[in-house]
Amino acid sequence: MEVRHGNDYGVAQLARDVGRAGGGALIFSLPMLMTMEMWWLGLYLDRARLLVLVLVALPMLVLLSRRIGLEDTRNWRDDILDAALALGISGVVCLAILALFGLIESGQPADVVVGKVAIQMVPASIGALLARSQFASSGSEDDPPREPRETYAGELFLMGIGALFLGLNVAPTEEMVLISYQMTEWHALGLLVLSICLMHAFVFAVGFAGGSPTSPEEPWWSPFLRLTLPGYVVALSVSLFLLWVFARLDGQGVSSIVMTTVVLAFPSALGAAAARLVL
Repeated sequence: MEVRHGNDYGVAQLARDVGRAGGGALIFSLPMLMTMEMWWLGLYLDRARLLVLVLVALPMLVLLSRRIGLEDTRNWRDDILDAALALGISGVVCLAILALFGLIESGQPADVVVGKVAIQMVPASIGALLARSQFASSGSEDDPPREPRETYAGELFLMGIGALFLGLNVAPTEEMVLISYQMTEWHALGLLVLSICLMHAFVFAVGFAGGSPTSPEEPWWSPFLRLTLPGYVVALSVSLFLLWVFARLDGQGVSSIVMTTVVLAFPSALGAAAARLVL
């Protein structure tokens, strides 16, 4: 990494960035590291689905590094290195915490250890990359703020990151399916409408810091159609993907799949809205 920045990027700064990434990985992944369903999924989840999750995460992490990474990057090679470093740090953090919890022992098969760590690495690596924006000091001369790269595709991507992260917190739990069993179609429709309304209100209506107030000349429906509805579609898609990865849709009919996806899309939609506020 010294090649990228020459003498400006020394050992002290490398240690600071690694420490910051480790802290972000720990904080962002701790709810899942202490969730029983994630322990068991790492043990018995179909390895093909786990591989798909990791393969989807890799390009996502590279793109996230392009937007907000451990440090300012100048090309795709740097972004790939940042994403790889985030994954490596996340793997070490997850392995250490799971070992301290007594969930990984020396006599366990390698397949079990890899499964338990790999399923935790995705949310942890997101936290490692987001550590720059969340934990960096604003006035540091060697850590200048990035120039904003606001594009329509970029905003949808960040909403997908928020949906993925918050969805990962609850998608492995049995409660998603249980809640859907207790709901009627009218409950699901009401939850869908509430999810969309909250997404729009958080970002455009109630004036949260980081929101996007509309201009008086712009009709209310313009940002709603341009960002809120597509953002909810992103949240729905992420929710469906996570439910498939964690085998929560196996053996269910179409109606049950729709209901469960709408349930998970509620926190995923809030995560998508929060991502636009925070990032």
